[in-house]
Amino acid sequence: MPISILTTRRWLRVRRPRYGVVLLFCLLAHSAAAQAPTFRWAGDAEGGAPFVEADPSHPASVVGFDVEVAALMARGLGRAPEFVQITFSSIDQSIARGDADVGLSGGEDTMTRRAALSLTIPYYEFREVLSVRTSDTARFRTLADLRGRRVATLSGTIAYDLLLRAEGIHSLEPVSYDDDVHPYSDLLLGRVDAVLLDHVLAERRARALPGFTIQPDAVAVGHYVGAFALAHSALRDTCNDILRAAMRDGSLERIFRKWGVWNDDQPRLYARLLAGDSVPPVSLRGASGLEQDALESVASISPGQVAERYLPSLLRASGVTLVLSCVSMAVAVAIGIVIATGRVYGGRAIRTVLIGYVELMRGTPILLQLFVLYYGIAEAIRLPAFAAALIGLALNYAAYESEIYRAALEAVPQGQLEAARTLGLSERQVLLLIRGPQALRLALAPMTNDFIALLKDSSLVSVLTVMELTKQTQIFATNLGSWVLPGVLCAALYLMMSLPLAALARRLERRWKAATP
Repeated sequence: MPISILTTRRWLRVRRPRYGVVLLFCLLAHSAAAQAPTFRWAGDAEGGAPFVEADPSHPASVVGFDVEVAALMARGLGRAPEFVQITFSSIDQSIARGDADVGLSGGEDTMTRRAALSLTIPYYEFREVLSVRTSDTARFRTLADLRGRRVATLSGTIAYDLLLRAEGIHSLEPVSYDDDVHPYSDLLLGRVDAVLLDHVLAERRARALPGFTIQPDAVAVGHYVGAFALAHSALRDTCNDILRAAMRDGSLERIFRKWGVWNDDQPRLYARLLAGDSVPPVSLRGASGLEQDALESVASISPGQVAERYLPSLLRASGVTLVLSCVSMAVAVAIGIVIATGRVYGGRAIRTVLIGYVELMRGTPILLQLFVLYYGIAEAIRLPAFAAALIGLALNYAAYESEIYRAALEAVPQGQLEAARTLGLSERQVLLLIRGPQALRLALAPMTNDFIALLKDSSLVSVLTVMELTKQTQIFATNLGSWVLPGVLCAALYLMMSLPLAALARRLERRWKAATP
């Protein structure tokens, strides 16, 4: 509890002067510490070492070379560093809106980011490298060797942009992931044929997952930078001076040696920066098979041209979303009807099993269920990504649909059922001719609502590398450096898919009401 000035004065009147001086000094020191400015830096601890990770011995704090680079900047500014956890894909947007002073966590230097943010000078140079299964080392050395093959990488990175360009030239298939663990595990499982990522990530995974080889020839060379908002360019310039001083006195070298990522590329980079030379964000190498102008930034073209360039990809992703949602819902409806019928007509044992299934599906996150289907059982059954997504959504929504149909079946008046039995109808005939049709009418509205919800929940399957609409929009926004245009196009496409369905459901409801005596 803070000590008020009045309480302090009363204490000083009744205590000896020397104690009062000590207390006053402590209060002033506490006040100065409380008012000390902070240097808020954004990173993603989920990315792990050597960038940013939770300290194993003190999980509440973070460690990594970007943590130490942030502390280096903070000391130079006379501030206290404060970590702000932000998902990697959202760091740029959070910096632009003022959630933190600088974004780190292995942020790459690109022309798009240069147009949208104030980037620092590079503080580390990395190489984009291909990783292949050890048995394929001699076959797949360059992107050109991977014609018709699936190549994995992280979304929203230079590597993904390179693969998009190589798709049209070398006819390979880019596969986007949200983390840097599963690309390499899927490589070993045979789901992809190569992984393109920077050498820091590749070498880290090679130490934990034996069985793949990193090709020595680089596809491209890039750089890690810090990102400030455009309005904070003066603060960025001060941090650039701090980074140059750290290059001269060896502070950055000590940090990178500590984390085992220092190499001969860094002294050459630092010499160029200290000499005042400009450093391009990305330089292509022979293993890419691409021309340097293939890395044209979307920031340099008009919004209309951007929309024209990305709209075909968004339409294809919309098709994936629609097909996945329709097929998953059809399967969910079929399974839901079986479960609901079993709960209404089945014996005690059957009802117990079905209740257990429903509670399991409703009581665990759908994201967890998707991970189990695709990654958890991969050693036994290697489901394709689309099949795992379809099965996961169908099994999850079947539990919710079954509750709708069960309630609808039980809502049919018992008098009608007894009358049907009195007329000699069997239970099967009662269900198909009397109870079922009425239950369907009652279930139509909530069933339609669930389908629209499924249409939006299909965005979760991007974690299984399925390129649906939301994932494609996120990549579009990352490459553009803004969510405005991609968000508008994405919302319009979702509305184009959901509104006709809602209109059809309302029309059926009106028709059935008119037919009811």
